[in-house]
Amino acid sequence: MYKEVICVTNRKLCRGDFFKQIEMVASSGVDKIVLREKDLSEREYFIVAEKVIHICQKNNTECILHSFINVAEKLNHKKIHLPLHILINNHNIIKNYEVIGTSIHNIKEAEKAEKYSTEYIIAGHIFETDCKKDLPPRGLEFLSSICKFSNIPVYAIGGINADNAYLTFEKGVFGVCLMSQFMETNNPYDIVQKIKNIKT
Repeated sequence: MYKEVICVTNRKLCRGDFFKQIEMVASSGVDKIVLREKDLSEREYFIVAEKVIHICQKNNTECILHSFINVAEKLNHKKIHLPLHILINNHNIIKNYEVIGTSIHNIKEAEKAEKYSTEYIIAGHIFETDCKKDLPPRGLEFLSSICKFSNIPVYAIGGINADNAYLTFEKGVFGVCLMSQFMETNNPYDIVQKIKNIKT
């Protein structure tokens, strides 16, 4: 089974230059980069997105913008990931996009996501993570229930790394999303290879 590996960005975790890190990750064999920099203004996000899209295109890596529909429209970049409530409220604007993804946290949200023609769903958070210190992880059984229910690809997120990713594939995910490990590593290629070579 082919295993997809997604990098979800967080420039605040980078030890060096963010764009150099993106260049390394984009050339590592990762399948997608989701540009999730929600704290930026629309103008700031536009500037960052333009550069990241260029880097991804140069490396034949799919780039998915996050939350900023206006930026996607201005850049004519028809691939976007949206929180479910934003997706529902803006469905008519993005209905002709090439790729639409969303995040879900329970079965009801997964059901709604499918009704709105999403290409995939990201389910989380699965393991403990510094990004959500105050929230307990939903765990592997939650992930299993989502995978059994969903008719579209499910990606796992939250505390996932090259060492525990196999646990999520055992539950039926199509792929995994990593943030911290990709933002901090000097060798993203090894991370990608380790995950893609997991035996299931």
